[in-house]
Amino acid sequence: MDLLQQIKQLEEEIKRTPYNKATEHHIGRLKAKLARLKEELEKERRKSARQTISIKKEGDATVALVGFPSVGKSSLLNALTNAKSEVGDYDFTTKKPVPGIMEYKHATIQIIDMPGIVEGAASGRGRGREVLSAVRIADLIVIVADVFKLDSIEIVKRELYEAGIRLDQKPPDVVIRRKDRGGVKISSTVPLGLDERTIAEILKEYKIHNADVLIRENITMERLIDALNGNCVYIPSITVVNKIDIMDVDVNAIKVSATRGINLDLLKEEIYRKLRFIKVYLKPPGEKMSEKPMILREGARIEDVCRKIHNDFVENFKYARVWGRSVKHEGQRVGLDHVLSDGDVVSIYT
Repeated sequence: MDLLQQIKQLEEEIKRTPYNKATEHHIGRLKAKLARLKEELEKERRKSARQTISIKKEGDATVALVGFPSVGKSSLLNALTNAKSEVGDYDFTTKKPVPGIMEYKHATIQIIDMPGIVEGAASGRGRGREVLSAVRIADLIVIVADVFKLDSIEIVKRELYEAGIRLDQKPPDVVIRRKDRGGVKISSTVPLGLDERTIAEILKEYKIHNADVLIRENITMERLIDALNGNCVYIPSITVVNKIDIMDVDVNAIKVSATRGINLDLLKEEIYRKLRFIKVYLKPPGEKMSEKPMILREGARIEDVCRKIHNDFVENFKYARVWGRSVKHEGQRVGLDHVLSDGDVVSIYT
């Protein structure tokens, strides 16, 4: 039996099995096995397929516009950036990623119009697997629908999920330390909805029979499986509904008109906010502080500042001095691992 047949059988068995406390551990094992087989199938496909869609990241962050064909992604890209993406009234106008640059609050944000995807994209329909694979490197995903295709929002989210892209989630807070003997010992810092037998069954599917497992969230089966697979990416998202100049709709999303320029400033501000930028000001030793900030992402370290100036600054680094909220006293001497805060002033000594 090949992998596709095994996957289909498991999916049917999961559908047939009633979910309750008595069957929870069995369903957990089935779901873990299903996820593992899907990952094996994806690895086989990657070996045999040639990646034909790729993204070269530029600027301070990269944003991918993802959605069905003909929802106005190209028009939106053109309205937000300096790009000239082809716009047409027919499906699949965009054949390959089209990048543009949006300058906003000193940040240089790369926005990419991705080829349209359809239902079944994660399984390869309409080059969907290639598109979704390329999207994984984005720092932010903007799901674009229009007023006539609102149902596409949930379909796109489902396809992204099937491709291992977790929207607006943090990685599972699970630590697994394998050991030679002693079985599985599970400890947690919060009350767990899953019982230890279910957790142990899921671990067994990944050939983990001896380990110390520390869980620091009320984890679901799916989140535990994600932690074991280790192949998921966690990306923030924004949902945008386009063409509201034609018809207004009641929807939990940013409503815009790319052609009429409606709410584009609101969308720019939300993109900036979701990317969690911080501004850092450079002060070369013995000189004045720069007026224009360096734009970094939240959690950036001194090493990131050095690399953004030039890689030589990392190799020749001695120390840095920092003024601002990230230090206990002004002008504090720090190393490459020091995490910066918004508004900090930095001097690099090499």
